[in-house]
Amino acid sequence: MSNHAELHEEEHHEEHPGYGFYTAIWIGLIALTGLTVAIAGVDMGMYTVPLALLIACIKSMLVLNYFMHVKFDNILVKVFAAGCGVIIALVIIFLGFDVFIGGS
Repeated sequence: MSNHAELHEEEHHEEHPGYGFYTAIWIGLIALTGLTVAIAGVDMGMYTVPLALLIACIKSMLVLNYFMHVKFDNILVKVFAAGCGVIIALVIIFLGFDVFIGGS
């Protein structure tokens, strides 16, 4: 019985990255924040907001996966996190329809 538990634990055990990797992620987040601020200062017309949202999605996925350790968690946590992402995406899409098509 003990052997089965050890094998099951070894199957789902994934090695966490070291401090250097977390530092690189943090520097990347700072660079992406600077890029977002730079994009906000440049008039790109209708592409400014979608590009800023794309960068925000990339940053949130980095934070969610590495700093909140969802990447290393079990499948149930990943499913709930993905479900929340789908709901947020739908809200943004429907809000975009309302603002750009249906607003008066």
